[in-house]
Amino acid sequence: MPLHTLRTRRLVLRPPHPNDAAAIYQGYATDPEVARWVIWTPHDSIHDTDAFLAEFIASGQGEHSYPWVITLGSDDTLVGAMHLRLHPPRAEFGFNIARPHWNRGYATEAVRALVAFALSLPGIERVQAVCHVNNGASSRVLQKAGMCCEGVFHRYMVFPNLGQGAQNVWMYAAIGESFEA
Repeated sequence: MPLHTLRTRRLVLRPPHPNDAAAIYQGYATDPEVARWVIWTPHDSIHDTDAFLAEFIASGQGEHSYPWVITLGSDDTLVGAMHLRLHPPRAEFGFNIARPHWNRGYATEAVRALVAFALSLPGIERVQAVCHVNNGASSRVLQKAGMCCEGVFHRYMVFPNLGQGAQNVWMYAAIGESFEA
């Protein structure tokens, strides 16, 4: 599968490469506030980030996975990451943004680009994402990006930074014919 670079007004979503490890480690991988609502735990060392990055890069070698780092178009500063997984006729994704870059609209801009890209792929009719029911920031991002909340999925996902057991999530979706980027 060819890896794609997506460009928005302010951002570049590009495939990750091994020399992104330091920027990921220093930018968000060790931050418990960034990790709070995701399915990975904060990294204890750069070796954790190297291992994560190797898997993230390798995931892009298959036919159904698009890993991206999110960078500023002006200077290539790494501000976050996104991962799109295809399960035709649907696709699902997750994202995170480094805390110094919160509240600047980067996540919304990146999500819009990702959803438009995913819906342009053959066989993809639906793009979805979930977020913890208490993660108001991600809920707002998904709404502002044009996705519709379909409701609560109970005990759907484990968030290791919130304790044991599956947690409730909001399910958001964009459907091909109704999505406007």
